[in-house]
Amino acid sequence: MSTRPLEIEGVHKSFTRRGRAKSSRPFRRKKLEKVVALRGIDLTIERGEVFGVLGPNGSGKSTLIRLVSTLLLPDEGKIRVFGYDVAREPFAVKRLINRVSVDAAFFKKFSPIENLLYAARLYGLRAREARKEMRRIMKRLGLKEGTFNQPMEQMSRGMQQKVAVARGLLTSPTLLLLDEPTTGLDPHSKRDVQRFVREIRDIHDTTVLLTTHDMEEADRICDRIAIIDEGRIVALDTPEGLKGRIPGSNGKRTTLEDVFLQLTGHRLEEEKEE
Repeated sequence: MSTRPLEIEGVHKSFTRRGRAKSSRPFRRKKLEKVVALRGIDLTIERGEVFGVLGPNGSGKSTLIRLVSTLLLPDEGKIRVFGYDVAREPFAVKRLINRVSVDAAFFKKFSPIENLLYAARLYGLRAREARKEMRRIMKRLGLKEGTFNQPMEQMSRGMQQKVAVARGLLTSPTLLLLDEPTTGLDPHSKRDVQRFVREIRDIHDTTVLLTTHDMEEADRICDRIAIIDEGRIVALDTPEGLKGRIPGSNGKRTTLEDVFLQLTGHRLEEEKEE
């Protein structure tokens, strides 16, 4: 059994969608189009790494996270989490991972405590210990205790995202999948989440796979970064290694955004607008 948290070999993934009808006649059936999301992805993540994935919208970042989390199956290739095949042994994989996404779902009429207790029971955690841990995590993420028992629907999107992060961290997963976890958070809250991600890595030996649009976030917390464009990895290195590939101009140091623009042709501002 492999001790590596994540091994991806030759993974391809495509989707089929209906394209635009070429005729203006009503009820004209649209033709099916094949959309390639990932093209031969090879990737290995070592234990204890915070590994970042950067890329334009539609580049395949979220598809990669969903494949690792067993929500999708690869068309070709293999994905293994600590040696377990995500396609053949999904239940073994699910016991080792947790996922936080930008579109996290909740029972909106329930409070954060009720939502987290529900998640704790799914993972077989005892209620008393879970209550103590969830309060500690939410406080650590900057949530005020007065919000713990109010309905989620009354909370801001940023506060709901903090609860989503708390839910992902509650089970101390061996592999934590973060799909743009700080989207919608103010700068102070982003720092809280980023510090806690590094903390859970250091204390619990958790490995983290992170997708983000925040170049500063990736530079600050990631040990290595893969830049993905049109379903392919176009660069993979440490943040300093990536920045070292492009010389600075006018006496300014190269940033990850400079690297991103050079390799993908997309400006960060365009990505936010999309």
